[in-house]
Amino acid sequence: MSQRSRIRRLFSGATLFVTGGIVAVVAVLAIQSAFAVPRRYSPYRKLGLFARVLTYVENNYVHHVDGRKLVHGAIRGMLKTLDPHSVFMPPDQYRRMKADTRGSFGGLGIEVEVRNNWLTIVAPIEDTPAHRAKLKSSDQIRAIDGKSTRGMQMTEAVRRMRGPRGTRVKLTIVRPLGKGKTKRFDVEIVRDVIKIVSVTSKMIEPGIGYIRVKNFQERTASYLRKALEQLQAKQKLHGLILDLRNNPGGLLEQAVRVADLFISDGLIVKTTGKGGRVLDREVAHSRGTFKGFPMVCLVNGGSASASEIVAGALQDRKRAVIMGQQTFGKGSVQTIIELNDGSGLKLTIARYYTPSGRSIQERGIEPDIIAAAKAPPVKVEKVTREKDLQGHLRGTKRRKKKLARRRRLADFQLQTALDYLRAAQIFGNLK
Repeated sequence: MSQRSRIRRLFSGATLFVTGGIVAVVAVLAIQSAFAVPRRYSPYRKLGLFARVLTYVENNYVHHVDGRKLVHGAIRGMLKTLDPHSVFMPPDQYRRMKADTRGSFGGLGIEVEVRNNWLTIVAPIEDTPAHRAKLKSSDQIRAIDGKSTRGMQMTEAVRRMRGPRGTRVKLTIVRPLGKGKTKRFDVEIVRDVIKIVSVTSKMIEPGIGYIRVKNFQERTASYLRKALEQLQAKQKLHGLILDLRNNPGGLLEQAVRVADLFISDGLIVKTTGKGGRVLDREVAHSRGTFKGFPMVCLVNGGSASASEIVAGALQDRKRAVIMGQQTFGKGSVQTIIELNDGSGLKLTIARYYTPSGRSIQERGIEPDIIAAAKAPPVKVEKVTREKDLQGHLRGTKRRKKKLARRRRLADFQLQTALDYLRAAQIFGNLK
């Protein structure tokens, strides 16, 4: 029997048990007694306690209560004791989650999670209302339309931020500024249909390609392969920049396939479950590998989950130089279990490890080269040169053919990656 089938049967049994009330409890205890199961090992004692509380609430609470809401609330409370990524999704939220992975939904365009009881932005998705409003990773959303988010369930927060295109929502933001200082402000954002194009690409200069992966959806690896083929069709690649900054993650399977595009053999990621049992080992395949050029992979604090799997694999397999800032540090794997009433269970079932055996949980990926988000200020000093000396010899005339001037980019981290690949190209041509 599959895991999903077992979960569905368990859920159905729990629903029947709640409906039957005390009769079911008595029946279960009778069966338990018949088989002489020691009470200290029996899980039914806990279910009996739950049934008793449920009965008290249904019979004695001052207002009429919806039994389904009580059960859903109990499940949410149970999962809240585990970790921030294990959640119960009622049918409407589960439908929205499935729409997210397909790449189209209505809302603001931010990946959020609960940290220290506050709703916190992991990363805004590029070219969305949240990105245009200049929201940042680690911003705390303290209120949504005046409603405090402290202790708010993720399902409730998502419901309040989602909505039809053209409608408005006001967020109260607290932004950490460092050294214990924060900035509080309100921002009003107009909702839009979020259509996420997960992969964009361009030739940043002759021979050096640039590909940005915004998140990992159902066809991200296919889009990335197509982008690489289009770049190579223009001219031979001498270097590639893979930009995973502010990529909040997504599907583990797509992260493995993306890494496999650049790695020809060996382990990509290992997942271990309860008791250290190895659940899966994903390895690379030589067929279809894009190689023969150096790579820089850009990351930052908004790079999480699936993007950390890719960065960790490229780093451990010595396929790319990781550049930027330390990543988010989400090293756990969740499975989605569809329940028989249309709801869903998102449950943490494993930790993942990079090819060298590193756990990314809490620590994240440390870049090979640290690059700040902004260029440090440079003090320009006046230097006397030969041409400034009185009576200096004139130089010969310059060649008519001028060398192409290389433009400087406003993105300092991207500029640093480009400079690195330029240097690699120069050293590669040295004899």
